[in-house]
Amino acid sequence: MLEEAKLSRIKKEFLEYATVVEGMIGKSIEGLTKNDRAILNDVIMNDEPMANNYEIKLDEMCIAVIAQHQPTGKSLRTIFMLSNINSNLERMGDHAVTICESGLVLIEQPPVKRLIDIPRMGEVVKGMIGDGIKSFINEDAALAMTVCERDDIVDGLRDQIMRELITFMASDPTTIERSLHLMKIAGNLERVADLTTNICEDVIYMVKGKVIKHHKDEI
Repeated sequence: MLEEAKLSRIKKEFLEYATVVEGMIGKSIEGLTKNDRAILNDVIMNDEPMANNYEIKLDEMCIAVIAQHQPTGKSLRTIFMLSNINSNLERMGDHAVTICESGLVLIEQPPVKRLIDIPRMGEVVKGMIGDGIKSFINEDAALAMTVCERDDIVDGLRDQIMRELITFMASDPTTIERSLHLMKIAGNLERVADLTTNICEDVIYMVKGKVIKHHKDEI
């Protein structure tokens, strides 16, 4: 039988991992808005290796639990969900690094426009990650649902950014390269929000036994 204490230790590691990834997203946007190369490089040189170590460690912990305890029922579902979250967090960290790489290009050039919506996207996404992991740890389907709903806010901001940048590129071709990097950043933030939503949809399924991927209004 899987010991509750062992499962709690794994959840604690996941919470620490999620905190690192949430910080990577925040720092990537902070470095961009402040034109701070040091912050962007810190994410790439220090935070990413730390996140990769968490990913490997947690993968090994999940495998060890399955091999040693052969969990069944809810314990098995929890372990499989932890493994899925681990994969999602790893991909979120990769998106943060990509944002930093675009940021390092952009801070060397004049701004296309004042950054307003991208920092706003970053704040929403950071909150989604924190609440998404909290909803899993506490098995809180209601909180998970609010995270899923916030994905629409991120999508709206992404669409607004895309429209504005297309207008800039059409009126001034010299902004094309910079605008494409900003579009890439918005796209990466939107993808992080999607990955977080995936986690929360799994939480709702785990707690309520309902699949909401294509019909969220029924929850």
